[in-house]
Amino acid sequence: MLAVIDYGAGNLRSVVHALNYLGVESMRIVKSAPELRGADKIILPGVGAFGAGMQQLHAQNLVQPIKDAVRGGVPYLGICLGMQFLFEYSDEMGIFEGLGLLPGRVTRFPERDTLKVPHMGWNQLTPTRPSPLLKKIDADSYAYFVHSYYCVPQNADDVLINVCYGDDFCAGVQHENMYGVQFHPEKSQKTGLQLLTNFLEMAA
Repeated sequence: MLAVIDYGAGNLRSVVHALNYLGVESMRIVKSAPELRGADKIILPGVGAFGAGMQQLHAQNLVQPIKDAVRGGVPYLGICLGMQFLFEYSDEMGIFEGLGLLPGRVTRFPERDTLKVPHMGWNQLTPTRPSPLLKKIDADSYAYFVHSYYCVPQNADDVLINVCYGDDFCAGVQHENMYGVQFHPEKSQKTGLQLLTNFLEMAA
């Protein structure tokens, strides 16, 4: 059973629509800890502020169950804010703790005259290595982004995808059964649908 975490994120409907388009047979929209039991994959989509999102996950008592499931080997895909949550903390509107499953932080793009923040629109992906998440996706593919904060992994080996926006930044991570993408696969047409398909086909 695929668990899609619902903590009120605005892109949940689009993600679920994409998954339904791909023909997912067993999917549960999860709003509480008991509903997460039995999941063999987890997708955590998200847009908005890091702190508010984590506060909502805590309010729904989902933080520890998500951590337990991921540490137990359940494949996890974080989308946008769902990727950022993997890290230790974000400095968006103060310092807020994340799930702490990956060492690193989340911070804002620097202010530059030539760099608009948020980073919004299509940008080219540069994979750092082969991955089951990137199967059948061309190395020069584009994906759709909308974000002002980006992840800074402490371990370079966790970086799966880089993207250039002024400088290179981490747009995708992989560590064991944990995956995350800063872009929105549900808005990234063929590339995004292939990425979601690859995740769905992974063995739990």
